[in-house]
Amino acid sequence: MSADIQVTFDAHDPRMLSSVWRDVLGYVHPAPPGVDLPPGADPLVAWDEFLARVGVPEDQRNSRSAIEDPEGHGPRVFFQQVPEDKVAKNRVHLDVRAAPGLQGEERMAALEAECDRLVALGATRVHREDPGPPMSAGHIVMADPEGNEFCLD
Repeated sequence: MSADIQVTFDAHDPRMLSSVWRDVLGYVHPAPPGVDLPPGADPLVAWDEFLARVGVPEDQRNSRSAIEDPEGHGPRVFFQQVPEDKVAKNRVHLDVRAAPGLQGEERMAALEAECDRLVALGATRVHREDPGPPMSAGHIVMADPEGNEFCLD
């Protein structure tokens, strides 16, 4: 039997970081419990209304956020507010599979295009590792807006 997992990020601004990762991964913000969103409705607005209705003080409404794979295959990603800054390199990181099956210059061109898209979303390019056969097909190391490293692979 396999286990479902949730990936959790510590964050200063869970809503902002979840929105960036939503766009990186093609995920969605789920609706609040018991709320059926009409097509095109903004789930973050629905969350604001839900949290106000259940009495969560406004200064606590950005203490957590989550995103989910709309097809239900990938793990749920949860963002929790913490007071401390990130101070060292991640011991675990995500690899965003942006060029599966591609090799050589075609692969690196696909990774560069995805890197440009993610920089426009607020990510930072850290460095590029060119292909080094036979062990490395090449990748680009990036960081999200709060400094969490991840790779375009």
